[in-house]
Amino acid sequence: MTAMSDVTVLLLTFFMLTSTFVKKEPVQVTTPASVSEIKIPETNVLQILIDPNGKVFMSMDKQSDLRNVLEAMGQEYGVAFTPEETKNFMLASTFMKKFLDLPQDRQDAVLKNEGIPTDSIDNQFKAWVRNARAANSDLRIAIKADANTPYSVIKNVMNSLQDLRENRYNLITSLKTTSEE
Repeated sequence: MTAMSDVTVLLLTFFMLTSTFVKKEPVQVTTPASVSEIKIPETNVLQILIDPNGKVFMSMDKQSDLRNVLEAMGQEYGVAFTPEETKNFMLASTFMKKFLDLPQDRQDAVLKNEGIPTDSIDNQFKAWVRNARAANSDLRIAIKADANTPYSVIKNVMNSLQDLRENRYNLITSLKTTSEE
């Protein structure tokens, strides 16, 4: 019995030390299923999240890249960020100055109603992708959209990426199992 508890503690310690934590996403999406098993890398990923209502969110995995992108966006739009706002941005990976000043409990409620503008008049999405690519040229772009997201919204995001000459990106899906019949 003692040997069994030792093994259990060792396994528990191993899994705790080797696991990676998933960042909290602004909205939950149910991805469509596919049979492709191509793995997306765990580092250097720019993830574009599209909810069922067509709102677009972005996240990056490296905090140093996040800081550089925020500084570049601040210079482009003439917005100055305080050190506290920069710290909040790196932790929450969000993009709105008014959002960064809110307390943590209010941020989740506000974030669900916001998104990066992708319309033809105010396409800030292109600026975020362009500055993210400038901060890290090795970024892999991954699009994660809900199965119920209108195709026109996804097409708009893909067209914006093509305008930036970003023609290589991955679509994140869930694995569909095939039945033996």
